[in-house]
Amino acid sequence: MSSLNNLLLPAVLFFALGFIARLIKSDLRFPPDLAKVLSIYLLMAIGLHGGYELAKADLMMALTSIMWALILGFSLPIAGYLGLLLTGKVNPMDAAAISAHYGSVSAGTFLTAIAYLDNISVEYETYPLIMLAVMESPAIIVGLILAVKARHTLAAKEGSSSSEDKAQMADDDDENNSGFGALLREAFTNGSVVVLTGSMIIGAISAPSGMAKLEPFIDEIFMGVLCLFLFDMGMVAARRIGDFRQVGPVLALFGVVMPLFGGVVGAYVGANALGYGVGGTTLVAVLGASASYIAVPPAMRLAVPEANPSFYLTLSLGITFPFNVVVGIPLYHNLAQAIVA
Repeated sequence: MSSLNNLLLPAVLFFALGFIARLIKSDLRFPPDLAKVLSIYLLMAIGLHGGYELAKADLMMALTSIMWALILGFSLPIAGYLGLLLTGKVNPMDAAAISAHYGSVSAGTFLTAIAYLDNISVEYETYPLIMLAVMESPAIIVGLILAVKARHTLAAKEGSSSSEDKAQMADDDDENNSGFGALLREAFTNGSVVVLTGSMIIGAISAPSGMAKLEPFIDEIFMGVLCLFLFDMGMVAARRIGDFRQVGPVLALFGVVMPLFGGVVGAYVGANALGYGVGGTTLVAVLGASASYIAVPPAMRLAVPEANPSFYLTLSLGITFPFNVVVGIPLYHNLAQAIVA
């Protein structure tokens, strides 16, 4: 499947339409809460479908998929953090916040990849749906740990050695520890994680007759809702493209190189560690290449106020998301074909 055919998917074309509408300063606007409603529907539909399929799946394979989702979720942010520090252009706090986005997942990118595979009639395993639900939280945890470490490192460099300063740092540590626990709880109870995981459980335990009645809701309107979702995301991405000058060429390059790196790692995990076919391997590669733009930004804004939001928002939503939707997905599919074959 060529990149041109991927561009001609209706969902991708609506993303482009939203992007163009914003660039030409159209007065078109989505109702404020509509994007949330669309996101909830998409996660619910894919969770129900995945849970129904997983009820018929092998338990050991599902547990193995969860294990590798955790490995990817914890390791990719660390790799991104080290890569950012090596550039010498990013301070540790910004590096921690940015890297947390690369290791978490983008449901929009994943759903677009599913549409791509459906469009070319490529079957795929349902286990990546479990990985999608699992990979949201580990990257947030890693980002928080890296930020705490960076905060202490920066404080030590500033030479805070007086007794008053040490007492203040101890008080700050107590606040950070209590806040850290709250943030961990928030990571695991994040709305997208709850909807996706809960829907998968419902799909897995529901009677087949009940699931059959939900088929129009899960399948028939899915692509139309995805088009609306990507239409809105195109406008949001266009708003962020204006921050490109603040991000700079080095970080912009990171927004392309990091998903490619994660995609290669994900493809090898899907094909060799998990033994998936071309479709499943493509989806794992997409998970590895994703950058979160929904769950991680608010967590980083709360936990790492020192980091510049325009950096991580522009990278994840203005650069990595469009790159993956337009160019990355067919690349990961071709890579999966090469590895699996």
